[in-house]
Amino acid sequence: MADEAKQGERIAKVLARAGVASRRGAEILIVEGRVKVNGRVIDSPALNVGPRDRVLVDGKPLPDAEPTKLWLYHKPLGLVTTERDEQGRPTVFDALPPELGRVLSVGRLDLNSEGLLLLTNDGELKRRLELPSTGWLRRYRARVNGEPTPAMLEPLRQGITLEGERFQPMEVSIDRQQGANAWLTVGIREGRNREIRRALDHVGLSVNRLIRISYGPFQLGTLKRGAVEQVKPKILREQLGEGAAGAEVAAKPAKTTRGTASGKATGKATGKPVGKGARPDPAKRPDRPSAKPRPRRPS
Repeated sequence: MADEAKQGERIAKVLARAGVASRRGAEILIVEGRVKVNGRVIDSPALNVGPRDRVLVDGKPLPDAEPTKLWLYHKPLGLVTTERDEQGRPTVFDALPPELGRVLSVGRLDLNSEGLLLLTNDGELKRRLELPSTGWLRRYRARVNGEPTPAMLEPLRQGITLEGERFQPMEVSIDRQQGANAWLTVGIREGRNREIRRALDHVGLSVNRLIRISYGPFQLGTLKRGAVEQVKPKILREQLGEGAAGAEVAAKPAKTTRGTASGKATGKATGKPVGKGARPDPAKRPDRPSAKPRPRRPS
């Protein structure tokens, strides 16, 4: 342990944890010559730094380390999940309250998608929660044009290959038919670019509304459109491990109650969904249609 402490940590990891950028973004800053260590510009992320090393980014010292924080954000339509958009479109970060400071998004939602987006001030946590190995299910409500059948959706449950890209099996269920449209609940674990839209289009269903309702144990619930809610530190530790207070975080596979997102059924988990409210979603319907009450049998 003493030897590991002397060796320090990779510079990109230190920058990510300080909230400067994601680990990949930190590597780009280094290659661009914007990072100095002890007065010298570095050009490679293959460097370990310790507490005594002086690190500057664009001539400024790293901000003081803050406790790891995680927020739930209800992303509206019409915002892109990027810090700067080349086309000048409004971004998620333009819409966030300024008191949040610098935050990073965990994954993305495209311009025409809405719902739950996780935000954090910790680049290392961002990276860990985005890894497919975390095993967390991301659940969506999808409104499609057409009349889906179980047979039509079966290829998605088995996994498909599109243009040489392999999509892992999805959890797909039909909620209800509503005129020319139908509502589906779709669960994925990887989150490839426009994965759900492309997969459903492959089986003949065009998506005209897509709402993310959960990410692992974290739920959209009744959080209002455009609102932000911080996850309490105690809950963060319960879901992500004791290290969530600052350093290493090994995300626990989430196993939650019926109607909530679930992950792999391994490892210890609290079984508690996290998010404001119970189960309603922006479509004003429960995640799954409730069962009709059965008539009582005469005694």
